[in-house]
Amino acid sequence: MAPSVQIYFLPLVLFALFPIKTTSTSHHHHHNHIKSLHFALYQHETINKTGYIIVNGVAGPGTSQTTTPFGTLFAFEDPMTVTANRSSKVLAIAEGTSITSGLDGLRSISIAKITLRLKHHSGSISIVGGTHNIKPSDHPVVGGTGDFIFVQGYVRSSPVNLKGLTVTYKIEFHLYWPPFATQLHASVN
Repeated sequence: MAPSVQIYFLPLVLFALFPIKTTSTSHHHHHNHIKSLHFALYQHETINKTGYIIVNGVAGPGTSQTTTPFGTLFAFEDPMTVTANRSSKVLAIAEGTSITSGLDGLRSISIAKITLRLKHHSGSISIVGGTHNIKPSDHPVVGGTGDFIFVQGYVRSSPVNLKGLTVTYKIEFHLYWPPFATQLHASVN
Protein backbone atom coordinates (compact mmCIF):
# COMPACT_ATOMS: atom_id res chain seq x y z
CA MET A 1 0.00 0.00 0.00
CA ALA A 2 1.37 3.23 -0.62
CA PRO A 3 3.19 2.30 -2.35
CA SER A 4 2.89 -0.82 -0.52
CA VAL A 5 -0.47 -2.24 0.21
CA GLN A 6 0.26 -3.05 3.76
CA ILE A 7 1.25 0.40 4.80
CA TYR A 8 -1.98 1.71 3.88
CA PHE A 9 -4.52 -0.74 4.41
CA LEU A 10 -3.72 -2.82 5.17
CA PRO A 11 -3.88 -4.62 6.19
CA LEU A 12 -7.12 -4.78 5.21
CA VAL A 13 -9.65 -6.54 3.55
CA LEU A 14 -10.97 -9.61 2.56
CA PHE A 15 -13.22 -12.42 3.32
CA ALA A 16 -13.54 -15.96 2.50
CA LEU A 17 -15.76 -17.00 5.25
CA PHE A 18 -17.48 -20.27 5.00
CA PRO A 19 -16.77 -23.18 2.77
CA ILE A 20 -14.74 -21.92 -0.10
CA LYS A 21 -12.34 -24.22 -1.87
CA THR A 22 -9.04 -22.39 -1.77
CA THR A 23 -5.47 -22.76 -0.73
CA SER A 24 -6.42 -20.62 2.25
CA THR A 25 -7.68 -22.20 5.42
CA SER A 26 -11.03 -21.31 6.90
CA HIS A 27 -12.13 -22.45 10.32
CA HIS A 28 -15.43 -21.85 11.99
CA HIS A 29 -15.63 -22.65 15.70
CA HIS A 30 -18.18 -22.47 18.51
CA HIS A 31 -16.10 -22.85 21.69
CA ASN A 32 -17.50 -21.63 24.97
CA HIS A 33 -20.48 -20.17 23.11
CA ILE A 34 -18.22 -17.92 21.05
CA LYS A 35 -18.61 -18.20 17.30
CA SER A 36 -15.35 -17.60 15.44
CA LEU A 37 -14.12 -17.53 11.88
CA HIS A 38 -10.52 -17.74 10.67
CA PHE A 39 -9.47 -17.40 7.01
CA ALA A 40 -7.03 -15.61 4.71
CA LEU A 41 -7.31 -13.53 1.56
CA TYR A 42 -4.73 -11.71 -0.57
CA GLN A 43 -4.76 -7.95 -1.06
CA HIS A 44 -3.40 -6.59 -4.35
CA GLU A 45 -2.47 -2.93 -4.64
CA THR A 46 -1.38 -1.39 -7.90
CA ILE A 47 0.18 2.04 -7.65
CA ASN A 48 -1.78 4.70 -9.56
CA LYS A 49 -4.54 2.20 -10.32
CA THR A 50 -5.96 0.96 -6.98
CA GLY A 51 -3.82 3.08 -4.62
CA TYR A 52 -2.78 6.72 -4.86
CA ILE A 53 -0.62 9.16 -2.94
CA ILE A 54 -2.92 12.09 -2.15
CA VAL A 55 -0.44 14.27 -0.24
CA ASN A 56 3.34 13.87 -0.44
CA GLY A 57 5.22 13.65 2.83
CA VAL A 58 7.82 16.10 4.02
CA ALA A 59 10.78 14.16 5.44
CA GLY A 60 12.57 10.83 5.35
CA PRO A 61 13.15 8.40 2.51
CA GLY A 62 11.67 8.82 -0.93
CA THR A 63 8.77 6.89 -2.37
CA SER A 64 9.41 3.23 -3.24
CA GLN A 65 7.47 -0.04 -3.12
CA THR A 66 8.02 -0.16 0.66
CA THR A 67 8.57 3.43 1.84
CA THR A 68 6.95 6.84 1.65
CA PRO A 69 8.08 10.13 3.22
CA PHE A 70 6.81 11.03 6.70
CA GLY A 71 3.32 12.55 6.51
CA THR A 72 2.35 10.97 3.18
CA LEU A 73 -1.41 10.48 2.83
CA PHE A 74 -2.35 7.45 0.75
CA ALA A 75 -5.81 6.21 -0.33
CA PHE A 76 -6.67 2.81 -1.76
CA GLU A 77 -9.43 0.55 -3.04
CA ASP A 78 -7.85 -2.87 -3.47
CA PRO A 79 -9.28 -6.23 -4.54
CA MET A 80 -8.85 -9.16 -2.17
CA THR A 81 -8.60 -12.61 -3.74
CA VAL A 82 -8.67 -16.26 -2.68
CA THR A 83 -5.04 -16.88 -3.68
CA ALA A 84 -1.92 -14.77 -4.19
CA ASN A 85 -2.66 -14.85 -7.94
CA ARG A 86 -4.31 -11.53 -8.90
CA SER A 87 -6.61 -13.30 -11.36
CA SER A 88 -8.12 -15.59 -8.71
CA LYS A 89 -11.65 -15.03 -7.43
CA VAL A 90 -12.26 -11.66 -5.71
CA LEU A 91 -14.11 -12.09 -2.40
CA ALA A 92 -13.55 -8.70 -0.82
CA ILE A 93 -12.62 -5.09 -1.42
CA ALA A 94 -10.38 -3.16 0.98
CA GLU A 95 -10.79 0.61 0.91
CA GLY A 96 -9.14 3.09 3.18
CA THR A 97 -6.31 5.44 3.88
CA SER A 98 -2.90 5.50 5.53
CA ILE A 99 -0.67 8.25 6.82
CA THR A 100 3.06 7.57 7.02
CA SER A 101 3.85 8.01 10.72
CA GLY A 102 7.41 6.71 10.93
CA LEU A 103 10.38 8.85 9.95
CA ASP A 104 11.90 5.69 8.45
CA GLY A 105 9.05 5.65 5.89
CA LEU A 106 8.09 2.07 6.81
CA ARG A 107 5.32 2.66 9.37
CA SER A 108 1.87 4.19 9.05
CA ILE A 109 -1.47 4.59 10.76
CA SER A 110 -4.08 2.80 8.67
CA ILE A 111 -7.87 2.88 8.55
CA ALA A 112 -9.79 0.50 6.31
CA LYS A 113 -13.21 -0.93 5.56
CA ILE A 114 -13.19 -4.42 4.12
CA THR A 115 -16.37 -5.40 2.31
CA LEU A 116 -16.78 -9.18 2.19
CA ARG A 117 -18.94 -11.20 -0.17
CA LEU A 118 -18.59 -14.78 0.99
CA LYS A 119 -20.68 -17.83 0.29
CA HIS A 120 -22.54 -17.67 3.62
CA HIS A 121 -21.64 -14.21 4.94
CA SER A 122 -21.72 -10.70 3.61
CA GLY A 123 -21.06 -7.31 5.14
CA SER A 124 -18.04 -5.31 6.13
CA ILE A 125 -15.51 -4.99 8.91
CA SER A 126 -13.62 -1.86 9.91
CA ILE A 127 -10.02 -1.93 11.09
CA VAL A 128 -7.55 0.62 12.41
CA GLY A 129 -4.00 0.46 13.65
CA GLY A 130 -0.34 0.67 12.90
CA THR A 131 1.08 -0.94 9.79
CA HIS A 132 4.67 -1.89 9.06
CA ASN A 133 5.31 -2.14 5.33
CA ILE A 134 7.77 -5.04 5.37
CA LYS A 135 6.80 -6.97 8.53
CA PRO A 136 3.56 -8.62 9.67
CA SER A 137 1.17 -6.20 11.38
CA ASP A 138 -1.93 -6.84 13.48
CA HIS A 139 -4.93 -4.51 13.20
CA PRO A 140 -7.87 -4.64 15.60
CA VAL A 141 -11.38 -5.01 14.18
CA VAL A 142 -13.39 -2.07 15.54
CA GLY A 143 -16.77 -2.75 13.97
CA GLY A 144 -18.80 -4.50 11.35
CA THR A 145 -22.01 -4.49 9.32
CA GLY A 146 -24.33 -7.13 7.92
CA ASP A 147 -23.33 -10.60 9.09
CA PHE A 148 -20.33 -9.04 10.84
CA ILE A 149 -22.28 -6.75 13.16
CA PHE A 150 -20.74 -6.79 16.67
CA VAL A 151 -17.79 -8.85 15.41
CA GLN A 152 -14.48 -8.49 17.25
CA GLY A 153 -10.99 -9.75 16.57
CA TYR A 154 -8.01 -8.77 14.47
CA VAL A 155 -6.59 -8.89 10.98
CA ARG A 156 -2.92 -9.71 10.32
CA SER A 157 -1.26 -8.32 7.21
CA SER A 158 1.95 -9.95 5.94
CA PRO A 159 3.94 -9.05 2.81
CA VAL A 160 3.93 -11.68 0.05
CA ASN A 161 5.36 -9.80 -2.94
CA LEU A 162 6.74 -6.27 -2.72
CA LYS A 163 8.32 -6.13 -6.18
CA GLY A 164 6.82 -4.60 -9.28
CA LEU A 165 3.93 -2.26 -9.87
CA THR A 166 1.45 -4.44 -7.92
CA VAL A 167 2.30 -5.43 -4.35
CA THR A 168 0.56 -8.32 -2.57
CA TYR A 169 -0.20 -8.91 1.11
CA LYS A 170 -1.67 -11.95 2.82
CA ILE A 171 -4.51 -10.83 5.08
CA GLU A 172 -5.45 -13.27 7.82
CA PHE A 173 -8.80 -12.79 9.55
CA HIS A 174 -9.43 -13.83 13.15
CA LEU A 175 -13.05 -12.92 13.85
CA TYR A 176 -15.14 -13.59 16.98
CA TRP A 177 -18.82 -12.94 17.73
CA PRO A 178 -19.86 -12.46 21.36
CA PRO A 179 -22.72 -14.74 22.52
CA PHE A 180 -25.33 -11.94 22.45
CA ALA A 181 -24.51 -11.21 18.79
CA THR A 182 -25.05 -14.80 17.65
CA GLN A 183 -28.34 -14.94 19.60
CA LEU A 184 -29.41 -11.63 18.04
CA HIS A 185 -28.57 -12.88 14.54
CA ALA A 186 -30.47 -16.14 15.12
CA SER A 187 -33.60 -14.29 16.32
CA VAL A 188 -33.60 -11.99 13.28
CA ASN A 189 -33.38 -14.87 10.76
